[in-house]
Amino acid sequence: MQLLRRYRREGAILGVILLTAIALAFFSATRNNPAAPSQTLGEIMGQGNRTAPVAPASSSLTDSQIATYQQKSRTSPNDPQAFSNLGLAYLQKARETGDPTYYTKAEGVFNKSLELDPSNADAMGGLGSLELSRHQFAKALEWGQKAHNLRPQTAYHVGVMADALVELGRYDEALETIQQMVDLRPDVSSYARVSYIRELMGQYDGAIEAMKEAVIAGGPATENVAWVTYQLGMLYFNKNDLTQAEASFQQSLSLEPNYVYALSGIASVKAAQGDTATAIKIMTDVSQRFPLQQFIIQLGDLYTVSGKPAEANRQYDLVRAIQKLYQQNGVDTDLEMALFDADHDYNLPQAVQEARQVVVQRKSVKAYDALAWTLYKSGDYKGAEEASRQALRLGTLDSLYFYHAGMIASKLGQTTEARDYLNKALSQNPNFSLLYAPQAAQTLASLGGPVAAR
Repeated sequence: MQLLRRYRREGAILGVILLTAIALAFFSATRNNPAAPSQTLGEIMGQGNRTAPVAPASSSLTDSQIATYQQKSRTSPNDPQAFSNLGLAYLQKARETGDPTYYTKAEGVFNKSLELDPSNADAMGGLGSLELSRHQFAKALEWGQKAHNLRPQTAYHVGVMADALVELGRYDEALETIQQMVDLRPDVSSYARVSYIRELMGQYDGAIEAMKEAVIAGGPATENVAWVTYQLGMLYFNKNDLTQAEASFQQSLSLEPNYVYALSGIASVKAAQGDTATAIKIMTDVSQRFPLQQFIIQLGDLYTVSGKPAEANRQYDLVRAIQKLYQQNGVDTDLEMALFDADHDYNLPQAVQEARQVVVQRKSVKAYDALAWTLYKSGDYKGAEEASRQALRLGTLDSLYFYHAGMIASKLGQTTEARDYLNKALSQNPNFSLLYAPQAAQTLASLGGPVAAR
């Protein structure tokens, strides 16, 4: 796999504004305590009438941009660019606050821009980013292609197409598109995409190399650089290099003080080191300031492994409540919902149905892994095995994928395969999951296999 090897810095998956396009792993549910239609994110979190949680320091710049573009759209109501710029600022605000109501605001002004100028490529590209954030990947690809047809030398639009193709599981096309983006504009956005596709292909060292290039390349928005630095830390964490992981997270914090993603990474390191009390303290603060579902689940899982089921369930119920707000703002999280419910043995028939529907729409390795796990939890081990094979088809070195495959094989009496998969999971990262790493070790030991040292 030599494609994407020829770029040079002088010459995900996520750009200066396109970083808003990466779906922020909305692990969600809607079944218990759903949010009332009129509720805001702040109200769900018990924060009065606030629209969103406390934003990072960099959000003040975004607020200033929003105010500027709002004023421009009022004084020049026939200027399509003012509306498209406002939409892009709303997308960045959604990224910084985790509040999906900004998606709806962005959609409105993008549509207004196109009403004024049906050939406005910026608005089309913005709608593509918006649909990526909503996990509407086929729509995102359509908008990205339209924008690209109008302005083929704009890397932004190529990035929208690349992200959509990856999430749709059209990896050969994604590789070509990412290479096209690198050739057009080698920068933080294209390097991050190179890193992600390499990670999916099992080229872990190459993924780290490319993400380092993204960090070095930098960008005009400090938060964006902090994001790719955090992503570099996660690459190190996922190969169990806790020292380098924590260094990257600390570097991210030096760029963006109190950056919630970097703090969540440090909490993961602390938990891996056995200091769950500190991890809980960190994640309690993070989830209150920025109630993204992945953070709330991380806190809930920390409570679970600490033997505090009541506290854990409160977090899981909150995840399901917030999900309603995402649905109201057009965000499709059926895949993440199915995996979340399977992990917590909740409404498994519906989880399977949702995972199956997603696989019909997008045949990504992530979608097949979720289907495999929901089928496993439902007792359909043969179906789970078939889906798991599809999840592993790219050679992705994901410990969770290996764990799922190992547990499926063990249920099918495939002892050798089960040992191999579970050993791969623990060898890649013995701390890959708060909930499942201990179970992987126990199952591997029961099958007579060697257990990797934690």
